[in-house]
Amino acid sequence: MPKTEKTIDESKDSFSEVALKKQFETPNGDFVSLENILTQHQGKPVVIDVWASWCPDCIKGFPELKSLQQKYPEAVYVFLSLDRAVEKWKEAIEKYELSGEHYYLNETMKGEFGQSIELDWIPRYIVVDAEGNIALKKAIVANDPILINTLESLQTTK
Repeated sequence: MPKTEKTIDESKDSFSEVALKKQFETPNGDFVSLENILTQHQGKPVVIDVWASWCPDCIKGFPELKSLQQKYPEAVYVFLSLDRAVEKWKEAIEKYELSGEHYYLNETMKGEFGQSIELDWIPRYIVVDAEGNIALKKAIVANDPILINTLESLQTTK
């Protein structure tokens, strides 16, 4: 299995209970846990993008992310926003034409969720395999060769 920066505990292949139980808001105002988001996509690889509309690196990375979506359309793309306001989050989804599933978490990077995934930078891409295990814990650019290799390996093991 491909690995990336060793600052993250690579021995874990699943999210902590704190991360799994964290409630995210949907664009229509409902709340859903990360655990439920992942469960509904069991059987498919999931690319999670932790981002925010105020993050210049997140915005700069959207073209590469869209290329990734075109190359790996079988994956589900889940956007977890750490925006400061729901309105800004919704405006950014439209402005940057982000296709995928969108969820909002009213927390900072250093909040409970961020700490649970050892979040030190956004964007942060996490890849979850078809069985719900973390296949890649950290990439900070959508064209990271490790991210692409991870998706390739998941595509060939269908």
